[in-house]
Amino acid sequence: MKRSCKPLVTIVIGAAMLAATGCTTQSTSGPATPGTTASDNAANNSDPDNTADPTATRSETKMSVTKKSFGTMQDGTEVDEYTLTNDHGLKATIITYGAMLTSVETPDRDGNFARITLFRDTLADYVEGHPYFGCTVGRYANRIAAGKFSLDGQDYTLATNDSDLNHLHGGTKGFDKYVWTAEPVEGDQAVGVIFTHESADGEEGYPGKMTAQVTYTLDSDDQLTMSYEATSDKTTIVNLTNHSYWNLAGFDSGDILEHEVLLNADKYLPVDEGLIPTGELAPVKDTPMDFTQPKTIGARIDQVEGGYDHCYALNKSTGEVFSHAATVFDSKSGRVMEIFTDQPGIQFYTGNFLDGTLSGGGTAFQKNAAFCLETQVFPDAPNQPNFPSAVLKPGETYTHLTIHTFSVRK
Repeated sequence: MKRSCKPLVTIVIGAAMLAATGCTTQSTSGPATPGTTASDNAANNSDPDNTADPTATRSETKMSVTKKSFGTMQDGTEVDEYTLTNDHGLKATIITYGAMLTSVETPDRDGNFARITLFRDTLADYVEGHPYFGCTVGRYANRIAAGKFSLDGQDYTLATNDSDLNHLHGGTKGFDKYVWTAEPVEGDQAVGVIFTHESADGEEGYPGKMTAQVTYTLDSDDQLTMSYEATSDKTTIVNLTNHSYWNLAGFDSGDILEHEVLLNADKYLPVDEGLIPTGELAPVKDTPMDFTQPKTIGARIDQVEGGYDHCYALNKSTGEVFSHAATVFDSKSGRVMEIFTDQPGIQFYTGNFLDGTLSGGGTAFQKNAAFCLETQVFPDAPNQPNFPSAVLKPGETYTHLTIHTFSVRK
């Protein structure tokens, strides 16, 4: 079943959209004024795919944005934590360090809430290091071969922070390691926070002074939206995404190998030993990469060397921009997560490098403890002329819209 989503109706898409959506910014440091309650979504219970809406049997709460301290960086910079709560009780928590989604809490088929993202317990844990749990990744998500690319005849060299071979997720100090400024917003049907980072010309080797913004919103339709914008005063490259690790059964429930995945992609990008795309868009049909029909993650993962860590080229019909990308279902809890995006690709990663050395909430995260689905431009696009462009020029605005919708099946 595909739930409908409304990217331009109830969602805040950057500061410029606040008036259009009926949202207002909050100038105080305290909690936002609660919005109105959502209407009952009980009609979803009658769908033929047995997708139930547990909100129909729960008392509704007020939509809100709350803020509290999450700690202090070594240089004295305060890190804040914002929690978005919708009128069905769903929660999304984001901290200003890395504009990082640290928690999403949704109900199972019985109405019991659980945290469905991996996390670290404290700011010190995050600063010490982690594999991008929930981070806003930039300037360029995924890999760039040998950390090199050219623009307008000029060569640029970036850090090779991926096993000293390639550039990964923005470099040694990417967007995930900065404290972003934050401004809460609220509306009748959605609440959110706008995060902004000013990236200096030459930061991590990238050209141009860049202003990057990501807006997280949670609405009354149980949709979590991530909307990105960026501008630069020089020609540069940009590819922003969110790197959350999901386990729909709960962060402490074990591996995700029985999760059922559907990817709306007939082709994927084969990679070399360094996980750099070869340039080919290969058909998934009759291979272990095929998720065009729902399959469990573990069904054929043993046939994929190292596990899944591949970008899929999303199916887009002529003229289609915003479309369905993925659906994930956990049969144990009944939780369903669907992803819609305007990006050309989605990186599917199955937590292959988790090894139990990192923990959160008393749980050590082992291999395959979670999966990632990162909407994005293709990896190494600056060096692959046949891939969609990642170039951003002065006077242009980079935009990226991704929506996660949450529901349950009986």
